[in-house]
Amino acid sequence: MKTIKATVRNGGLRFHVKGFTLIELLVVIAIIAILASMLLPALGKGKLKAQGLQCMSNHRQLTLCWHMYADDNHDVLVYASQDPNNPHHAQLDQYAWTLSEMDFNPGNPANYDINADITKRPLWPYNKNAGIYHCPADHSYVTVNGQNLPRVRTMSMNLFVGGFDGNDGSDGSITTGNGYQMYLKLSHLSAATGPPDKIFVFLDEREDCINWGNFMTDMTGYDPPNAGAYAFQQDLPAFYHNRAAGFSFADGHSEVHRWLDQRTMPPMLYETTADTGAYANYLVPRDQDVAWLQDHTTRPLK
Repeated sequence: MKTIKATVRNGGLRFHVKGFTLIELLVVIAIIAILASMLLPALGKGKLKAQGLQCMSNHRQLTLCWHMYADDNHDVLVYASQDPNNPHHAQLDQYAWTLSEMDFNPGNPANYDINADITKRPLWPYNKNAGIYHCPADHSYVTVNGQNLPRVRTMSMNLFVGGFDGNDGSDGSITTGNGYQMYLKLSHLSAATGPPDKIFVFLDEREDCINWGNFMTDMTGYDPPNAGAYAFQQDLPAFYHNRAAGFSFADGHSEVHRWLDQRTMPPMLYETTADTGAYANYLVPRDQDVAWLQDHTTRPLK
């Protein structure tokens, strides 16, 4: 400890100073470093938790918009994606929840400008908050004229709740989902055909795979069961929340689901433009995360 004593001698002041030793200073620095190392992980976990809570709120609000749209449109669900192969797609695309095709191209304003697509789509009138389309833990951006602009969308919609412009897949266009329920109306979701609390509507999709508005779960191996045939087809879920992704479900609830298999989280490929199919035909036999996704996507037609 540092002490200062002052005495008066011969009309002047004389100071006697006793300061810290080098060892004492090193001990104090070490204690501060230990406390900081204990505190920083807690702060990091707190930040992750806060981001997860905000993401869940975004999911709930977006799914509420999805519900209100169906209520206002005679039970018909907004489309999960556009369908350029449909001869009537020009008329039908206006009913898709988004037409943005995400990539890292600075020439594609839908990546970073909400007015390029989001504000023109059917769900916007129900909640005019662009933040609900984006997970706070998604830090992807597009560099435009030297400026890094955050991308506007993290969420994708389950293809089986709306389809390509309402296509039920009977024409073979949904090659990995033939023979499965396509929910085109809210009433199509039921305990028998797909419990609303089990079928997801939106999920966080990773930034190097997100492209169109839909997320297509590869249903190969679900019915009949064949875990050795599990695969991903271009679309992979995000893992922003400590190896987990945000989901919202048809009953309105949202949750963060944690992945168990490292193959569900392969290395990021930032050099891709998200439409190259970098993970097409990505086989992951016996990946239990695929089993969970399939069970929360749709049900076989009966």
